[in-house]
Amino acid sequence: MKGLIQLFKLTKIYKRDTFLVIFSNFLFVIFNLISLVLFIPFLKIIFGSSSDEVQEVVLKPLWENRDNLFSYFGEYFEFLQYDYVQEAGELGALKFVCISVLIAFFLKNLFRYAAVYYQSYLRMAVVRDLRKKLFERSMHLHLSFYSEEKKGNLLTRLTADLNEVEIAVVSTLELVFREPIAIIINLAVLFYWSPKLTLFSLILLPISAFAISRIRKSLKRTSQKGQEQMSELVSTIEESLGGIRVIKAFGAEKTAVDRFSVKNNHHQNLITRTFRKKDLASPLNEFFGAAVLIAIVWYGGKLILQEDGGMTGDQFIAFIIVFSQFLRPISSIASALTYLKKAEVSLDRVNEIISIKDPIEDPINPVEKTEFTDKIEFKNVTFAYGEEPVLKNISFNLEIGKTVALVGESGSGKSTISDLIPRFHDVIGGEITIDNINIKQLRKKDLRKMMSIVTQESILFNDTIRNNISFGKPNATEEEIINAALVANAHEFILQLEKGYDTIIGDRGNKLSGGQKQRISIARAVLANSPIMILDEATSALDTESEKLVQDALENLMKNHTSLVIAHRLSTIRNADLIIVLKNGEIVERGNHQELIEANGYYKSLCEIQQVI
Repeated sequence: MKGLIQLFKLTKIYKRDTFLVIFSNFLFVIFNLISLVLFIPFLKIIFGSSSDEVQEVVLKPLWENRDNLFSYFGEYFEFLQYDYVQEAGELGALKFVCISVLIAFFLKNLFRYAAVYYQSYLRMAVVRDLRKKLFERSMHLHLSFYSEEKKGNLLTRLTADLNEVEIAVVSTLELVFREPIAIIINLAVLFYWSPKLTLFSLILLPISAFAISRIRKSLKRTSQKGQEQMSELVSTIEESLGGIRVIKAFGAEKTAVDRFSVKNNHHQNLITRTFRKKDLASPLNEFFGAAVLIAIVWYGGKLILQEDGGMTGDQFIAFIIVFSQFLRPISSIASALTYLKKAEVSLDRVNEIISIKDPIEDPINPVEKTEFTDKIEFKNVTFAYGEEPVLKNISFNLEIGKTVALVGESGSGKSTISDLIPRFHDVIGGEITIDNINIKQLRKKDLRKMMSIVTQESILFNDTIRNNISFGKPNATEEEIINAALVANAHEFILQLEKGYDTIIGDRGNKLSGGQKQRISIARAVLANSPIMILDEATSALDTESEKLVQDALENLMKNHTSLVIAHRLSTIRNADLIIVLKNGEIVERGNHQELIEANGYYKSLCEIQQVI
């Protein structure tokens, strides 16, 4: 029921299309019933009395002595039958009835298509909105989410889970607005013809409903396991494709395939069970429906033969026809509920992401600040990812126009410090201020707008070089893009490419070398022209020649900017105004290069290891 309510709320946004779907479905139900009821005069003509035995029928107005609309409808066709038999003979009446049935079938299918026509937009609009909402939420999730969750899990929610929702959207509209109407109208007609036979029919239906409900409950459990396993499968594919170079380098293709096969087979088994359970509902429904229909034929035939059923033979045949159609919406409701059970699982998984709250929240009353004018200050900052602290009582200043370098062994907390400044994480002790304002008092967007980040891994997109450089400033002019590339020492190699700045660089920029990718990243930071630069080991993964070009580009970038540099190669930070040496999350030394060498401490030993001195 929870899933049904949410799906209905999602469709209610598109009131016009929802109304047209409901209205078209209503008319489809009406004309579907009319097309069946019209067979009664047809049966009377074929199996009934000859024209000379037909009694004269006088059609009175609807408001005169009329019990209900059904009786008027029946008398109207009796009148038409009499009129046509008298005027054009039985063949003429048969022709009229056939044309009437044909028109009714045409209108029935016209409105059926109209419902499908408007459903086509509605189902995709709902999925589009959900997908956008889910993607938007995923763009705002905190970084720790991505370190704990597999990307394949999120990808499955964006694809397979939303496909289940798409199917359920159509089923929901039919479940709420078409099938119940069809059941009510068909049931009213059946009661009008024979209350006794209709009641007998209804007593038999709960048997079918009970069997189907048991299958639906089992189906939901299996569907949930199947969707979770799909996430595992997509994660395995994503990891294997991302690490294809390593797989080939170690000749581990068979290991990768075997690993994939285990998960693939497990997924196949779960989905096979899901399909079998889902598809079992239809044949079971049909079998129970046939059993009920046979019981009705027996009981109805008994009533007519005993001449106390109040039905004629042609009405009984029409009753069977309408009742068979009465079973169709019941069967459709059973199928819709099956789809809904699967969709509920998917909706729960989608809502699980949408409902995640970012622990890094904007302040209720933020301080308006868009410019950096003085300094960034760490005041006794402590931080931990779990229970063990990663940083302990870190204090230092990064003054405007200065360069501060962070050095130390892996795991000493260098990258964590760089992540705390743009509030990718929040400190658990102490505070970080920018121009003497706690960064928690600023909007995240305003804070991050003052910073450009160049990371060790060049994060580029499968787009043109032009669009990658202008990613942070989409309205940049051609001149601004070229100037940024010149500063980053990238202009020359870009012009040598086949399409220059319009060259598509492939997934993650894999058509470029490591140095070229890094220089594009630097050009992007240059164009953004943020006052604060955070450079996270930007040259550590490059060869000597590329490092020289990138280092020159970085020095150009840092001119007239405030820079925090995380250095792996100590030769690149000789000219830093302040070098902070970290060990086990604590500052053990600080000073410029010459001062630290003279101190003859930990920094000097690191320089000796790298043969810097």
